[in-house]
Amino acid sequence: MPALSFPSAPVALLAGLAWLGACQSNPAQTEASTAAAAPTTAQPDSAGKKYLAQPLIKDIYTADPSAHVFNGRIYIYPSHDIETGMPENDNGDHFAMRDYHILSLDSIGGKVTDHGVALDIKDIPWAGRQLWAPDAAFKNGTYYLYFPVKDKQDIFRIGVATSKSPTGPFKAEPKPMAGSLSIDPAVFTDTDGQTYMYMGGIWGGQLQRWRTGKYDGSKPKEQEPAATEPSVGPRVARLGADMKQFAEPVREVKILDKDGKELLSGDNKRRFFEGAWMHKYQDKYYLTYSTGDTHFLAYATGTSPYGPFTYQGTFMNPVQGWTTHHSIVEIKGKWYIFYHDTQLSDKTWLRNVKVTELKRGADGSLALINP
Repeated sequence: MPALSFPSAPVALLAGLAWLGACQSNPAQTEASTAAAAPTTAQPDSAGKKYLAQPLIKDIYTADPSAHVFNGRIYIYPSHDIETGMPENDNGDHFAMRDYHILSLDSIGGKVTDHGVALDIKDIPWAGRQLWAPDAAFKNGTYYLYFPVKDKQDIFRIGVATSKSPTGPFKAEPKPMAGSLSIDPAVFTDTDGQTYMYMGGIWGGQLQRWRTGKYDGSKPKEQEPAATEPSVGPRVARLGADMKQFAEPVREVKILDKDGKELLSGDNKRRFFEGAWMHKYQDKYYLTYSTGDTHFLAYATGTSPYGPFTYQGTFMNPVQGWTTHHSIVEIKGKWYIFYHDTQLSDKTWLRNVKVTELKRGADGSLALINP
């Protein structure tokens, strides 16, 4: 995916130090030098730029945070950004991540622990390149780490790895999940105990190449629907009891406008691009996602985990950097959004994870956040 240009980082020295940390795959557990912060007013950095929240960790670059509460502790499953020197392009080849670090903290505002490398691409038998945004789940005494990576044919699939610890190390299954595709797995367990995976992202995420139900990489620039056609929706499938395979065929999620019509491909301020997340509030399902090239986080609501979902609006304005990816979790009676920007590096492929409170209206609507 393309990247917006920003001025050179005023914190070049800090970014350089963070890059040194990013190059080190140290499996030892370390405590981050910064504490989690969720301020209610924007805070300026050393260059005078104002940010709503500060990076949770500065020793390495992290992005795409999937947050969960396991046994009363907050765990964050992010991407681990590294500098590869690859040129930027629409396929996101410059996002060439190779491992995952898991972060944890006791509470919002507490010190963050980096638990070191939890899974490395070299230990995934079927993987080729680009270890992108993961998610995690817990069931039956086992922790499951779900991850997208291109296989050896350069096609994104979703894999799963398991551990008895929320921080790993995780052992990957020998093959990707049958029927999986594209990127950005997000796993949601409903109040009835059923678990679902949402996945997909267009452009570099390849979702548009699956429109016929089979992968077709022959004409990638022509596979996105025309502007007047319905947009490509994320995919969803219920997971089986072993949490390693789908219990049903993958289906497309429909996002509708208030008149019940599908959002169109040309409606890029509202249509789905990538980074779906699901949460439930007062028996209503909230599908939240990134609009990609317009850089908003949007949400749609429905009465079933399968949808359809009705578009409700934007709840986060663009962050600094090209990508925007989030998760939403309830912690001690309050809701929080974990997200990323490029405060530390000013480079769209070297990001840092943040958190701030997510507020709602009396009707459950999500308040707009200016990051």
